[in-house]
Amino acid sequence: MRRLTLASAGFLITLAGPAVAAEPMTDVPMTAPGFDWTGYYAGLQAGYGWGSSDIRGTEGEPFSAAPDLDGGFIVGHVAGLWQFDQAVIGALAELNYSAIDGSGEAEPGSSFGTDIKWFGSVNAKAGYAMDRVLVYGIGGVAFAGIETSQNAGTAFAKTETTAGWTIGAGVDFALTDKFVVGAQYRYYDFGKEHYDAPDDFLNRDQDVKLHTVGVNLNYKF
Repeated sequence: MRRLTLASAGFLITLAGPAVAAEPMTDVPMTAPGFDWTGYYAGLQAGYGWGSSDIRGTEGEPFSAAPDLDGGFIVGHVAGLWQFDQAVIGALAELNYSAIDGSGEAEPGSSFGTDIKWFGSVNAKAGYAMDRVLVYGIGGVAFAGIETSQNAGTAFAKTETTAGWTIGAGVDFALTDKFVVGAQYRYYDFGKEHYDAPDDFLNRDQDVKLHTVGVNLNYKF
């Protein structure tokens, strides 16, 4: 009986051998590598900005005015990014040409204006990459050339460079291995700047805050 069982087992193994050998080998599909955000970038951004200006006299009879600001801007920027797994960190510098301005009356016949001629920033950038999508936060030191003006029969205008801070968030999408598009929101606080006025006018402080939204196109080197 034992010999019969062993013989039967050997017969089944012999039959199964060719069938196993005939089974084709199945290749395990390989996952394509994701987009690598590490690199240097240069790009342009265009958008719309809105904000407020608080103008207050610092001598003589006190006065105040609060022009609402709005307008467009276009910016050039450069950046460097480094990716570690799905974390992305880096730095970005920008410089904007601006047409953001506004005016308001403090009293009848006396109009005050604020004009953001240009603005820029130097920033740290950190985000989370999902293949070709990068969601990020950004913030840093901001600076701007901002004009104050007044028209009260006679007129004057003076521009000073002021410094403050900025913070924001955005999302980028890699269209190809070289071209990246995105959208971004930023808040800028340019702080309070003092302006010395000519003799016919009073000296004043001007405090400017700005919101922007924009779309960008970047080239990755």
